[in-house]
Amino acid sequence: MKRISVIFCTYNREKYIYKAIKSIVDQNYDHNKYEILLINNNSTDRTGSLCKQAQLDFKFADIRYFEESNQGLSYARNRGIEESLGEIVVFVDDDATAFEHTYLSSIDDFFAQYPDAGACGGPIIPVYEADKPGWLSHFTEELIGGRLYKGTKIKPFRNGKFPGGGNSAYRKEIFDKYGLFNVDLGRKGTGLIGAEEKDLYDRLRKNGVSFYYLPQMGIHHYISAKKLTGEHFKELTYSIGKSERIRTKGISDDEYKKRVRAEYKKWVASLVLFVAYTLTFSPQKGYKLLQFRWNVSRGLMGK
Repeated sequence: MKRISVIFCTYNREKYIYKAIKSIVDQNYDHNKYEILLINNNSTDRTGSLCKQAQLDFKFADIRYFEESNQGLSYARNRGIEESLGEIVVFVDDDATAFEHTYLSSIDDFFAQYPDAGACGGPIIPVYEADKPGWLSHFTEELIGGRLYKGTKIKPFRNGKFPGGGNSAYRKEIFDKYGLFNVDLGRKGTGLIGAEEKDLYDRLRKNGVSFYYLPQMGIHHYISAKKLTGEHFKELTYSIGKSERIRTKGISDDEYKKRVRAEYKKWVASLVLFVAYTLTFSPQKGYKLLQFRWNVSRGLMGK
């Protein structure tokens, strides 16, 4: 039995995966207390060979490698949970690195000190591989880079907020109680459908499970130039709406109608922000938010 299982679900990440693994084995945490599970989800590049190279290079760590043939991040995550031996399951994105050597020890300490907590997640700091475009604002940076920062104190996530999926930890027992990730949601190959984390956290919230922001649990998330293109932005934002359509309709028609009503409120907020950015001489940031809202709405309505 291990204390922690760190799971990397990976698809065509030859540029990042080895560095991601190394950031975990470099931790100042007893190697006997954790394992690393590498779930290769049909990669067509050198990702698989680099995972196996890491097993050879870091023999002092317990690294296990699996191939998941069902395409999709949710399938890969569920495979990792099923194969894991740890009391705590940690997911780290395959294009991210832990930036503190206390990453694992802070997670261990947190769950020991907060027996009511079912999950936690920490800061996600984007590292851009190209110049940030002028249209990138606080709001679109959360979208593109997954940026998450809520200060330096441990606190519960509230008001519908939840940890970033690529930097999250759970007591394994919650998956036995409340189910695994929804395989109808989440990335599949190069597709950008998501919302599998939101779906899971909604289930946890409805069942009274607490989840917290843990500031010591930080990662750097590497953002390629491709993710800063207009084409990627359009596909990503449309996919957000489509994901919400799939997620809410999977619950009930009433839940879908509730989400559509919420979209009207989000439009009002977006228009207010557009005016604010225009008045502060940053109209491109405001315009991008309107594009974001338009694409999400189209995806949500199935248009």
